[in-house]
Amino acid sequence: MSNEVDIVIVLTSMREHAKLASDALKAGKHVLVEKPLATNLSEARELVALAKQQRRYLICAPFTMLSPTFQTMSSRIRRGEIGKPCLARARYGWAGPNWAEWFYKPGGGCLFDLGVYCIASLTGLLGPVQRVMAMTGIAIPEREINGRKIRVEVEDTAQVLLDFGDSMFAVVTSGFTMQQYRNPALEIYGTTGTIQMMGDDWDPDGYELWQNDAGAWQVYKETAPDWPWADGLRHLVECISRDESPMVTPEHALHQLEVMIAAQQSGREGRAIPIESSFTPPSLPFLQPAEPAHLQHDRTRENHKGLGGQSRFTDRAESVIPSCRE
Repeated sequence: MSNEVDIVIVLTSMREHAKLASDALKAGKHVLVEKPLATNLSEARELVALAKQQRRYLICAPFTMLSPTFQTMSSRIRRGEIGKPCLARARYGWAGPNWAEWFYKPGGGCLFDLGVYCIASLTGLLGPVQRVMAMTGIAIPEREINGRKIRVEVEDTAQVLLDFGDSMFAVVTSGFTMQQYRNPALEIYGTTGTIQMMGDDWDPDGYELWQNDAGAWQVYKETAPDWPWADGLRHLVECISRDESPMVTPEHALHQLEVMIAAQQSGREGRAIPIESSFTPPSLPFLQPAEPAHLQHDRTRENHKGLGGQSRFTDRAESVIPSCRE
């Protein structure tokens, strides 16, 4: 592999992720891989170990934790602004791809493709999962791909229950069976309040906060409407340039994969599955909330730049990416 290459980006179908990421790490390259990290736990564990052995960065999508809205919500939860989190909900789905068969074959499925976003976000906010229960199924047994009928061989619809311990539970709704929706992407229910992300966790549209002391919903418009869901590349380049640890870690990606595989197993066997892996929750920055919606006149011109008048991601990306090889 060329010495001119610093980073390899793996964007193939899911079953090829592990081998290509492994080859790149062995060649001494940093790697960004699409979700999931691998399609089985043995390959995922090998990748995590290989990245450490090679002393190379390995980060895996999704990158929902990098959005300013996610980080602001995380800050408010960690400051105790909704009390102790007790329940949570996440959803993501759509009607399903019609351009590639592998989404519906072993190594694909709605959990690996869609539910992973929900699991990444919930664990990013609440920490590691201890136990999983799920109902999964094939609701639409035949799909049309590029004009040809195929048989669906993996789950296309799922409801997943996550146990975080200490009586803290979350549910994930995901599938290639959701035509449209109009509800929050993430909801966290605490002992004294509720916080919920509008839009999708990969494309936030602000958030809403209920606090018992206030006795009303507080609405916060999106402060970074141009934040890109592919922000992981900027983050990786920045970490390489600054010799910093990434907020998106391979251990977290491994944990997400184990949760999804446990959900598939639970769906087949009808029982709770314990989770063995863990990860250190990301050290996200503490962000101050933006002004409430009624105080914002034109968020497209002023407030999208966040606090201090500086872009939350664009300016940094422009200054960091050219310096990767310095």
